[in-house]
Amino acid sequence: MLRTLQTYKLLFLRLIFIVVGIELSLYFFRIGLLFTGIFGLCMVFLLAREMYFYVRNLVLVYNKTISSILQDDFSSDFSKHKFNSTYNDLFTLYETLKSKQNEQVTRDIIYRSILNNIESGVVILQKQEADWSIFLMNDYFSSHFNVSKVSKWKYLKNQLPALCEIIEEDDFHEIKTSIEISIDEQSKQTFVLQASRTEIFGQDYFIVLLDSIQNVVEKKEKDAWINLMKVISHELLNSITPIRSICQNLEDLVEQDALSTEDLEDIKHSVQTMLRRSDHLQKFVEGYRKLAMLPSPKKEKADLQQLIENSILIMNPLFKKNNIEVMNTVSQNYFINIDSQQTEQVLINLFTNSIYAVENNALKQISISAEAKNNRIFIRITDNGKGIEKEIEDKIFLPFYTTRTEGAGIGLTLSKNIIEAHGGYISHKNENNKTVFEICLIEN
Repeated sequence: MLRTLQTYKLLFLRLIFIVVGIELSLYFFRIGLLFTGIFGLCMVFLLAREMYFYVRNLVLVYNKTISSILQDDFSSDFSKHKFNSTYNDLFTLYETLKSKQNEQVTRDIIYRSILNNIESGVVILQKQEADWSIFLMNDYFSSHFNVSKVSKWKYLKNQLPALCEIIEEDDFHEIKTSIEISIDEQSKQTFVLQASRTEIFGQDYFIVLLDSIQNVVEKKEKDAWINLMKVISHELLNSITPIRSICQNLEDLVEQDALSTEDLEDIKHSVQTMLRRSDHLQKFVEGYRKLAMLPSPKKEKADLQQLIENSILIMNPLFKKNNIEVMNTVSQNYFINIDSQQTEQVLINLFTNSIYAVENNALKQISISAEAKNNRIFIRITDNGKGIEKEIEDKIFLPFYTTRTEGAGIGLTLSKNIIEAHGGYISHKNENNKTVFEICLIEN
């Protein structure tokens, strides 16, 4: 504001000098000083000319700067004007916006680089009046589906009609399904299609993701193998390392000419330790066999209520020993097509898990409930234990993973495999400070 007033003062002073110059020149003409009057008019002309260029340059700089800001063009260099305090606020605004645009361009380049390097097809559409335009198409989508990077939805529809028709049928709403697409006139491949719609600053966007099912399965298999090998190598090293160390110690003892009582005692302890570690390895291998050689379920019609009561009866001694209150709210008869022995084993595994979870509670409670919905039976086992920590939520169903010193780490994995072999699923969640394991099975 002060700089603007200063500019106005300078312009006002120039006008005063010009007016005074004209008055003086006219005065000299009236008193007969012709040459002095002409000189005065020349000075007025020079002052007017200087004022014209001053105002012109001032307006040009302002216009150019404002035009650059409006057009998002920050390539101009105004460094030669920076010493003029009149433009300080304007140049500060220009440099601030230039810096923000550079940051935005940098972020856009990084985001596009990330999208272009992921092995999933990504297309982002932008709504423009009644039609959609292609806001972004990553390199994987373009190369994998042999589609040129077009700018309009109608052009993409000509090249990938199978995909576009599904999206149009759902009227550009959220989609999660599988789709078969033929690439280069070869056999069809199956892809997972996920699409969502969002609005940002009044602009409508539609995001389409395509993943090859083969890639998804291969990644899952690879992750599963990596996790399994970590567990197996950990268990083997935990047993082999001490056994090898003991063997070396025994070798040194045997090479002695005579064995003392103390040496014999060391040999005895060493052999006992090797036996314990061997037993542990044997149990580990047996657990792996249980998982790897799980027999197919022999399904038959079974009463769920009776199955749960039998499982509670089996576990009752442990419930009483640990002072656990068990609440069975399953009163209705549900009939399901299952392998009773395998399903009973799942319930026992979950009860055992709950007993461990509530062991440090003053009030120990386990409840069992069931609900029929959409031709499915949902069995819920809830305990008021310590819950499952977020850090291990995605690991509890991994083979041989356990937080218990005496646990084998196959109970939950075995339960998951059994339920999935029945065509159902098992999940867990924390609900009102309680841990809930839910089994879903098809109702008979």
